[in-house]
Amino acid sequence: MGETTLSGPPHPILENDYASEWMGIEVLSLSDGHATIRMTLRQEMLNGFGMAHGGMIFAFADSAFALACNPIHPSPGEENLITVASGVDINFLKPAYRGQVVTAVADRRSSAGRSGLYDIQIFAADALQAESTPSGAPGELIAEFRGRSRTIPKK
Repeated sequence: MGETTLSGPPHPILENDYASEWMGIEVLSLSDGHATIRMTLRQEMLNGFGMAHGGMIFAFADSAFALACNPIHPSPGEENLITVASGVDINFLKPAYRGQVVTAVADRRSSAGRSGLYDIQIFAADALQAESTPSGAPGELIAEFRGRSRTIPKK
């Protein structure tokens, strides 16, 4: 499936996603089983060491995971289903700092029945580097997130 052209809210799950809104997440691309997002690290996203709080990087990756797991336009019969995390692992490889632009690239690796497996790579780049290569390399790899998903009925 091809990439979706973004206009208005890029994905229905973002309409009421106040956490992603607070983080300032920008959706760069969406397609079936894929999402690329980015945000700029702000002071209130840092830990006591002056680097990105692990929880912020986790939440950022989790937003990319959710976007990759859930279809933008559900097929008939899928309108009352949602896909959620059943488990995740994250490995922090390098720190990121205030003012850096972080990019998460989420890709589905496997899907069987109601279960899926997704890998999300998180990169960090200085703002000038990120602006000069918006479609090129998103920066230095800082974390890897693996998510296991489960499709369930919407309540």
